[in-house]
Amino acid sequence: MTDTDTRTPREAHAFQAEVAELLHLMVHAVYSETDVFLRELISNASDACDRLRYEAIARPELLADDSALTIRLRPDTAAGTLTVSDNGIGMDRQELIDNLGTIARSGTRAFIGKLAAAKDGSGLIGQFGVGFYAAFMVADRIEVTSRRAGAAEAWVWRSTGAQGFEIEAADAARADRVRRGTEIVLHLKEDARKYLGAHEIERIVHAYSDHIQFPIMLEADPGKVADTPDDEAATSDVAPRQVNTASAVWQRAKSELKPEDYTQAYRSICGAFDEPAMTLHYRVEGRQSYAVLLFVPSGSLFDLFDPARKSHLKLYVRRVYITDDASLLPSWLRFVRGVVDSEDLPLNISREMLQNNPQVAAMRKAITGRVLAELETLSTKEPERFATVWEQFGAVIKEGLYEEPERREAILGLARFTSTAGSGRSLAQYVADLRENQTEIYYLVGEDIDRLKANPKLEAARARGIEVLLLTDPVDALWTSLRLDFQGKGFKSLSQGEVDFSLVPLADTATSATDEKADDAAVDEVAVIAAVKLALGDKVSDVKASQRLTDSAACLVAGGFGPDRELERLLAKQNRASGLKPVLELNMRHALVGVIARESAAGHADEAADLALLLLEQAQILDGELPDDPAAFARRLERLVVRGVAR
Repeated sequence: MTDTDTRTPREAHAFQAEVAELLHLMVHAVYSETDVFLRELISNASDACDRLRYEAIARPELLADDSALTIRLRPDTAAGTLTVSDNGIGMDRQELIDNLGTIARSGTRAFIGKLAAAKDGSGLIGQFGVGFYAAFMVADRIEVTSRRAGAAEAWVWRSTGAQGFEIEAADAARADRVRRGTEIVLHLKEDARKYLGAHEIERIVHAYSDHIQFPIMLEADPGKVADTPDDEAATSDVAPRQVNTASAVWQRAKSELKPEDYTQAYRSICGAFDEPAMTLHYRVEGRQSYAVLLFVPSGSLFDLFDPARKSHLKLYVRRVYITDDASLLPSWLRFVRGVVDSEDLPLNISREMLQNNPQVAAMRKAITGRVLAELETLSTKEPERFATVWEQFGAVIKEGLYEEPERREAILGLARFTSTAGSGRSLAQYVADLRENQTEIYYLVGEDIDRLKANPKLEAARARGIEVLLLTDPVDALWTSLRLDFQGKGFKSLSQGEVDFSLVPLADTATSATDEKADDAAVDEVAVIAAVKLALGDKVSDVKASQRLTDSAACLVAGGFGPDRELERLLAKQNRASGLKPVLELNMRHALVGVIARESAAGHADEAADLALLLLEQAQILDGELPDDPAAFARRLERLVVRGVAR
């Protein structure tokens, strides 16, 4: 009986639905840049070497007699294949199935949607962590042979990028070739054979993977070697040669590095394609010694609002990769990517030890402060570049206002807002432009900027030239509930409690004269409020004369205690609403309010009730809510229209 007869039978598996859809797009779409496939495979190989080096701290036997961790590239023009191999941690049978047959990432569906819509989706690949599948852009068949470090068996995974893959135990020849690690053989498509050229491979490595810490060795093409005369020069040409610098860029002096070096490092370390909006490279010496290389992306990140909210800094100890889950930055700076390399931490530090390690806590505090200081410098020296950062990540940074009290002053100083005075406004600008007798920073929270700009609660503030911050990020409803202040000026919502602008002069003297005349014609407030309260019952907690309105008839606000209107809506979506009813405020100079007064005085209770309910429902619609009973609202509106036309 041969070895083949005793091997585990070949098994066929179907791809996870998302993988099948992704591969269909990869195989059938045409991209302007397919170079990404090699960068992603090299990055995966580097990760495998990193993981082995870390596991070998506790289990040195895993390295055995093969301790020189290396990534190898071997083109074969005769066979039309490109092989990418490493002697890293490797995979067993189940890991091959799990890692190459499923995508266990929350952003997969969003990625597929963007990839389908994009004219050139190659720039999206690295953002979504699905790099292996990029190989199907250039290969019509892929074979992966892998042996887990310390395991007796090697396994082979095969796929054509169709609906599934096959897996079986490796035959003797493959098993002997892959003693540890992973070998990926790409059977290249005809239009992708340019990637068999040594110059093309070197170009991609220099562009994307030059700073990979492990040697990337380019082996000779067997087809070309066979035609080479057997002399000393040929022997030199066919020897494997290293095509990357393999140096830890964060350990090099800043004076040695050029802007393009940082860009290459950013793309290699962070798996990105864009330019970094901010680069922070420094070294700390003293009680603790560590090197830091951080980047702020200029483009969006797919996992920015992942529920895990994990930091993405890679922790190294003396150039040995440890983890990317050390929480070296708070979750509200999770968009910052890069490396921290410590000289002091023990190599065998565990995740549990990291969580309670005072050295890590001190590093986190110092790095956080340095990032904030660098962002502040960027906002001063390069405001346009900072505006890009804030547009992409401001909503995340503002989470720190809620989570980290000691950083609030710094974060508020960085914050930029859209307001009734324009966009990109800082709080320092707001305070500098305060109106006479204005003592608070006014804001309005909602879901849509255009709806906020049209909100009737702005009317009185606008009449007095008071700037109002228009806040549309979900986190705004949370941090504004903390009753913060900036330079001694508290924050005041226009959707909550009492608002008194009487001490702030009107911006237009003509408007002031008009208001004085209108005051003479104002209705009996007590009578109108009593009639509206009677009609609305427990639909509202109170009815009051409004100081916010100048043109609209009514608006809804929250009481002085409890959550603001927008926070109440967010809590309601999670079934955590307080149950507090809103306050209905009436503009006593509005014609519709005057009609309610007349109808009530004339004893037309039904007509007055219809109008009161209409005011409530109108206020709900202006706040972006549906009336409690849309059908009743429609019938009521019909009755009022018919009654008006009949008169």
